[in-house]
Amino acid sequence: MLLTINIGNSSIRFGLFKNNNLKCNYSWITNSNPIKSLDEYTFLFKKMYKKNNIFLNKIKYIVIGSVVPPLTKRILQSLEEIHGFNPLIVDRNSISSVKHNSNQLGTDLYANAVASHEIYKQTATLIIDFGTSLSLTCIDKNGKIKGIIIAPGINTSLISLTNNNKELSKIEFEKPPTVLGKYTKFCIQSGIIYGYLSMIEGLIEKVNKEIGIKCFVIATGGLSHIYSPLTNSIHVNDKLHTIKGLKILFNFNYKNKIII
Repeated sequence: MLLTINIGNSSIRFGLFKNNNLKCNYSWITNSNPIKSLDEYTFLFKKMYKKNNIFLNKIKYIVIGSVVPPLTKRILQSLEEIHGFNPLIVDRNSISSVKHNSNQLGTDLYANAVASHEIYKQTATLIIDFGTSLSLTCIDKNGKIKGIIIAPGINTSLISLTNNNKELSKIEFEKPPTVLGKYTKFCIQSGIIYGYLSMIEGLIEKVNKEIGIKCFVIATGGLSHIYSPLTNSIHVNDKLHTIKGLKILFNFNYKNKIII
């Protein structure tokens, strides 16, 4: 089995693949902040394996993508201690069918682009990642990254807005009953839900106009399931899109390109 790990600023997403296809058999998530000690991560991973009925000896390969370098080393050491072999770390310089000329491209955005190009094979694709930040990555039919948009993350914005008020900090990510709210809770929900939705739809329209092609739009990330049903501008919602990209990168870069 192959274990894929996507290390982000807010969370760590795990995905377990039993076969050489892109069906993820198990997936789970844990908080990445604050950074734990080596022993704490070792204990946490073993606990997660036990909870999900995963046998250590079944995991033969591990691939890691990360945007948090200090955390990468700690998790790498922990996994080496548990499994007795070195996981493969991929980044923007890893081999794939996607082309870019950036020395700042995040591994998560690179994996998103790789997955979209290999899986969907569209004339133009736009991947919206509802992560710690809100990002939109555009690639063309040849796998070239046309450009990226990054905006403040939705959860980050809500926390910033409600941080000093205990009552407001309890507001959930839910669609309000109306656009015009009559109570503070609904007013804020309208701004967070419909405000961001309008921005997303507007950015999709502007990207389509700029490149002269209507993009095939993929949504991923923790909050994608809330926004995708509210618009026809998003064609596919897949919260596991990034870890599928990591699996594809593993296949491109593992020296023997083995079958899992």
